[in-house]
Amino acid sequence: MGLRIHFTYDDLARVVLAEEPDPLWEGLLSLHLLQNRDGTLVFGRWRRATRGLFDPELPRLRHLAPPRGYSADFLTPAGASGGFDAGVDALLATDRARLRTDLTELSLARPLPGWARPLADGDTQALRGLAGLVRRHHERFVAPYWTHVRARFDEARSVAARALLRSGFAGLAEGLHPSVRWSAPVLHIAGSHLRGDLRLDGRGLRIIPSFFCWPGPIVLKDGSLPPVLVHPVTHDPRWLAPPPSVAPGTRQALAALLGRARAAVLEEVAEGRTTSELAARVGLSPATVSHHVAVLRESGLLTSRRIGGAVLHTPTTLGLDLLEGGPPCGLRPQPKAVARGGRSR
Repeated sequence: MGLRIHFTYDDLARVVLAEEPDPLWEGLLSLHLLQNRDGTLVFGRWRRATRGLFDPELPRLRHLAPPRGYSADFLTPAGASGGFDAGVDALLATDRARLRTDLTELSLARPLPGWARPLADGDTQALRGLAGLVRRHHERFVAPYWTHVRARFDEARSVAARALLRSGFAGLAEGLHPSVRWSAPVLHIAGSHLRGDLRLDGRGLRIIPSFFCWPGPIVLKDGSLPPVLVHPVTHDPRWLAPPPSVAPGTRQALAALLGRARAAVLEEVAEGRTTSELAARVGLSPATVSHHVAVLRESGLLTSRRIGGAVLHTPTTLGLDLLEGGPPCGLRPQPKAVARGGRSR
């Protein structure tokens, strides 16, 4: 199973990287994550932090956006690219035919509650009530974390833009997600949740990096809508943990342990850097930086992955532990095992 997106030459010229995070997509995908336990390492802290924000009306949204299968396409209108308020306005402008089509599709998997019937009829009050629920969900579960959403989006977009510039669409596609494969003129996306063919027919494709997208890319079900491909950003599992701060004493200790240049490289990759970015930040040649990166990677202090024409370096848990000045994971003193008779082994 999987999805095949078919491109023409015109489509390749009309590939667009979203300029801003899409707040309604983030809302929809965060709603999915609140209904399952996927991505616990990344989203576990967020789920725990929002557990007390219960609103008796918000579960209504879950009928329109279940954690598996189809979610109503009208919840993520194209107008949301202009910001949250613009997205809500676009949602309020959804025509009756779209509402009825999407709700009928939802009802094929499970019966819809009675309150959804006026919505399917295009009732203005019902649509306003839905928009209010979308706003309340955004204010509780998405907006407080927008700094993180924006930072990861900007990083993903920057990497994608560089890949597109250096290597064309093939380079961009290579770095989107491990499930994505480009075999011109078709983009293949593996996944049990995706299937069929999407023919762009000259409409182009809008690519949206998403913070709450998990575990793989997602598209709208209705192929007649403006085509979008939403894909996960690269996550730091510690995004809700206090950021690492390198104290002067720690910096000196790292320099003594690793050497001044390698310590500087490790410190700079805390937020994720490409080789060229590292070279500019630490004032060394790309070749020298590559050598230091290789040593740090072989030591288990950072990881590297190719994204288009660039290589992105990020610290491992062990690397973060060193930056934070605490005993590294796996190197912490272990309690001595006590044998029978009370003697230490």
